[in-house]
Amino acid sequence: MSPAWALAVQSHAVVFMYHRFGEDRYPSTSIRLEQFDAQLRYLAEHDYHIWPLARVIRHLQAREPLPDRTVALTVDDAFASVYKEAYPRLKARGWPFTVFASTNPVDRGLTGYMSWEEMREMQANGVHFANHSADHGHLIGRLPGEDEAAWRQRARMDILKAQQRLEAELGPEVNSEPRLFAYPYGEYDTALAELVRSLGFTAMGQQSGAIGPDTDPRVLPRYPMSEAFAGLDGFAAKARSLPFDLIEVTPWDPVVAGENPPPMSAVLADPGIDPGRVACYASGQGRVEVRWPNPGGRRFSVVAPAPLPAGRARYNCTVPAGDGRYRWYSHLWIIPPIGTGPGD
Repeated sequence: MSPAWALAVQSHAVVFMYHRFGEDRYPSTSIRLEQFDAQLRYLAEHDYHIWPLARVIRHLQAREPLPDRTVALTVDDAFASVYKEAYPRLKARGWPFTVFASTNPVDRGLTGYMSWEEMREMQANGVHFANHSADHGHLIGRLPGEDEAAWRQRARMDILKAQQRLEAELGPEVNSEPRLFAYPYGEYDTALAELVRSLGFTAMGQQSGAIGPDTDPRVLPRYPMSEAFAGLDGFAAKARSLPFDLIEVTPWDPVVAGENPPPMSAVLADPGIDPGRVACYASGQGRVEVRWPNPGGRRFSVVAPAPLPAGRARYNCTVPAGDGRYRWYSHLWIIPPIGTGPGD
């Protein structure tokens, strides 16, 4: 193993994201318990290091090496099944995890969500809680007649309200560095990402990929886990994955305001990557052509053959990294119309 390859392996981590556990009536956001158990066994049997997300990010920001096979586990929304099913399983293994909580449903005592008392118990046993907004709305959506200043103030107050409620109920630990935020629905645009950054947060998305020291802290990737995407073979491949660093991605903003299907252009950070081995895929359309405008260059472009449907979609690009591993990059697309209010 070359020193460059060793550094690449050590300087990365994989973050998995969950919502519900064993709530089979919600297959798009829930993982079956047998799937979750199999994933935990895999991580244990293959000697993965399960670190708190905040510790992972601190190491990467300081450019300190991480042990190979470092994984962080995260959960969004604070549903009741986190306390009932995920928490006892992870507590029994002594494994930390991070819950990104939307605070309004907890404050209202809505059925299906955890209580503050349950969250305090979990925190006392090593679970970290972080900001997922107060209302879990589509934060990038503008209300009718709302100008940029009014939108910015509304989004800012929603995020800060959640932070205030978390700190009031769980103490100053939730305000320690790095301050963490997860975009509701994984949705962001340039304006929201810059707002979140200005508030001092490192932000998590829902696009796939591993994270490294050069991954954009405005929207760090996580691998979403739900019933349809939780098979053990796929999980294992994602757990082994490495960052696919790109110097430049155009457009960075995922909201498709014009041409659909949207074109994407990117520049490889590593000049040693074989262009012929880069493969890209579009949501629901399979593998798509990767074009290289300048033979021997590092810039490539991708565009899906057909328009993307309204909602959220992705272009995923991978390249073999040796030893059965892949570098993985995912670009989110958001195709209007999108909502503005709270949701699941």
